[in-house]
Amino acid sequence: MSTIAMPPPDAGILARKADIVAALAEAIGAGDVISEEVETRAYECDALTAYRCPPLAVALPRNTQGVAAVMRVCHELGVPVVPRGAGTSLSGGSLPTADCVLLGTSRLRDVLEIDYDNRFIRLQTGVTNLSVSETVDGDGFFYAPDPSSQLACAIAGNIAMNSGGAHCLKYGVTTNNLLGVRMVLSTGEIVELGGPQMDSGGLDLLGLICGSEGQLAIVTEATLRILPKPEGARPVMIGYDDAEVAGQCVADIIKSGVLPVAIEYMDRPCIEVVENFAKAGYPMCEALLIVEVEGSQAEIADQLAKITAIAEALDPVELKVSASATESALIWKGRKSAFGAMGQINDYMCLDGTVPVSALPFTLKRIGELSAEHGLKVANVFHAGDGNMHPLILFDANRPGDLEKAEVLGADILRTCVEVGGCLTGEHGVGIEKRDLMVDQYAPEDLEMQMQVKDVFDPHWLLNPAKVFPLQASTGRRDIAA
Repeated sequence: MSTIAMPPPDAGILARKADIVAALAEAIGAGDVISEEVETRAYECDALTAYRCPPLAVALPRNTQGVAAVMRVCHELGVPVVPRGAGTSLSGGSLPTADCVLLGTSRLRDVLEIDYDNRFIRLQTGVTNLSVSETVDGDGFFYAPDPSSQLACAIAGNIAMNSGGAHCLKYGVTTNNLLGVRMVLSTGEIVELGGPQMDSGGLDLLGLICGSEGQLAIVTEATLRILPKPEGARPVMIGYDDAEVAGQCVADIIKSGVLPVAIEYMDRPCIEVVENFAKAGYPMCEALLIVEVEGSQAEIADQLAKITAIAEALDPVELKVSASATESALIWKGRKSAFGAMGQINDYMCLDGTVPVSALPFTLKRIGELSAEHGLKVANVFHAGDGNMHPLILFDANRPGDLEKAEVLGADILRTCVEVGGCLTGEHGVGIEKRDLMVDQYAPEDLEMQMQVKDVFDPHWLLNPAKVFPLQASTGRRDIAA
């Protein structure tokens, strides 16, 4: 059995299922409500598939007013609501409870406004990440945050988890590219924050909402910053036979003042699987760095010269600069395929912790030591430029005790991230995965302040229950609110 607990369902809510479903159907239409158990099972988990629980019902509204109608019904009936974007969360952020209404944004798919002069796009948050760039690509623009799941993940979830991606080193994560939101509170009230302007006056409530994991409100529309596409870009592959040396190379590049658009890292276990899957031309070595720079041809040449000089000083076993657009696309295809390729050969738990770049060599060494101690292999693939690590713990889901061992190892790795001056999450969120590790990063006073913020936005604690905050604290808060 997993070490991650969930609260027992509210028997009173379960007994009122028929009335709740009827009220939802009246609010948004029966065609947008799913209540048969055989159908709700499609929503029983997200990408953290080790944990499953079908919701009481699923609501799929088509606009902000529909979301508000669902929230009013659930507020009046005292029913918890779990928001869900595309269900790609790796931390269990959209895991339902048996007594909740799962509110999906998948039918919020309209692009509402594009303004190239002021460089923004306004859209409903069920739109997928990749389709934002595809929408503006023909006019020479793009949307910078690019999670590995960008083909599937929705903007709603990107905002909830403050997602990043390979190119966040230069352009920042979602919070750096989010200008405004339209959102619905737990009471059904519709609120707008920010807008097309660069900065809004008053408190930074937009910064509070981005990364709040569905604890404070449900974002239905977003205004995003779009950028002109760079004149050109080119990656270089750098291979080392020592993981710590590769980590040192990353630290040296950042320290030099050169700002690549991306620095990605893969170790041998990941390289071997990805190369077999994508045929990207990766060298077989202990650690591979993919460093990409962009700009004019002169700028690219200057940056690459500095990066290759830094890399060569550490005696790489391979150093290869992409020679064509086709080769560049293949290099990135391999990196973007890493998680899927690993899933073909093994069950794995994908972690998400962030460390200072200077601590990468030590952290990689410590992960290796912890892997040996716990008897489970770990493959590493991550955004090295900003220290956002994604260790993949390999285990056998069919072997009793393996999942529990993976969870314990994962907790030890994440504690290491905190101990070296980092944090529990860079872009996947806390969800249920890291919920009970929050006490390792935050003092009781810090957690209390965060929970007081939720008290203001969601006084009855109906939004996304049993996530983010340690279970005992959040359950007690909900009992008091009730």
